[in-house]
Amino acid sequence: MEPLRERIIDVDLGDLGLDEGAHLLVQRALAQCDPAQVIRVRGTAHALAVDLRGWARAQGHRFEVSEGAWILSRSASYDGRWRNAVRASGTDAATSPGEHASSRWGVAARGALVEDSVPAWDFALGDKDSVWSDDAPRLYAMGAAAQWDPATAVPWSSELTHPAEVEDAVVQVMTYLIENETAALQVPARFLGRVHPHYREIVQVLALQCADEARHMEVFTRRALLQRDALGLSTAGGQRSLQTLYEEPDYAIASFLLSVLGEGSFLSLLWFLHAHGPDEVTRSVAKLSAQDEARHVAFSLSHLQRHCEREPAIRAKFARAVDARHQALQHTAGLNREVFDGLVLLAAGGWSPAALRRGHHAVIALQQTMDEGRRGRLARLGFSAGEAEALSALHTRNFM
Repeated sequence: MEPLRERIIDVDLGDLGLDEGAHLLVQRALAQCDPAQVIRVRGTAHALAVDLRGWARAQGHRFEVSEGAWILSRSASYDGRWRNAVRASGTDAATSPGEHASSRWGVAARGALVEDSVPAWDFALGDKDSVWSDDAPRLYAMGAAAQWDPATAVPWSSELTHPAEVEDAVVQVMTYLIENETAALQVPARFLGRVHPHYREIVQVLALQCADEARHMEVFTRRALLQRDALGLSTAGGQRSLQTLYEEPDYAIASFLLSVLGEGSFLSLLWFLHAHGPDEVTRSVAKLSAQDEARHVAFSLSHLQRHCEREPAIRAKFARAVDARHQALQHTAGLNREVFDGLVLLAAGGWSPAALRRGHHAVIALQQTMDEGRRGRLARLGFSAGEAEALSALHTRNFM
């Protein structure tokens, strides 16, 4: 039989109390024990005997007093605490998430050892194919590095010298932009809490996207109120168009309608405002926002390309969703006349017939550019040229 002294690990706490960190020394010694060993604790701290007994009971360790010392050993129940634990990871916890994320992993970090008694969490988007993009880590890093401060990135003190009627047009267009960016924030925000944290890169990208949209709302509002006390008009048709995006329950379809069709078209509008804005502030907020929106569109395209490759039948679902949205909005006015006319005036730069003709042609060209962009993005998802043309033509007249 093994001598007792070889089974014992001595721990001298001195005058250190359990409430001062002594439990760490006890815990460290217990971790080094094999099942046949015990630890013998000595110490002079006041109430150590009472505290140590209570701590051992709470931790599931066996406790006894022997010859002026306290003997502790790990109980079988404590040793079995992690017996059924699972590791929340795929083949490579650092870089490659698994194909399916278990509800048992909860919010544990990818790669962590998860105790068996952790409650199940209800993350609806727990399959890799439903959310993943291989570009997500790169786009997140790019987006995080490209964050800009509205207070310093925009030349707010730049002089505004254009006529009052042009300023009115800017205010109306900015009001329209705010409304659309609000929807562009609300849609990913709806799904953000439904994505399993195992796919942390996707959660990070969506969170950053929400932050981008919040910043756009801020700068468009600030620009609209530079010389006015109130914003412009919000129409029923415009709101109904955005409501159909917000109410879409399917993540892939919502991403398709919002980003591939809507934000992609919106991106062309922002570059139009950068080209035709009557002042440096307008041009600046349009450019900065467009750079953010380009990442949003790139992320959704990457995610949906991967999804279409693995589930080709989803293209039919996308097509049906476009048609259903078109049917739902066919009796609405679409883009309100004040926004359309405001864009014409901004592109015209003046009130002469020739200038207004030029401005009108520029807005028609903008709509054609939007259509071409939509068809190009649809082609990247595997739609034929004819399918892309038909689906693009059904896209809402409200741009988003």
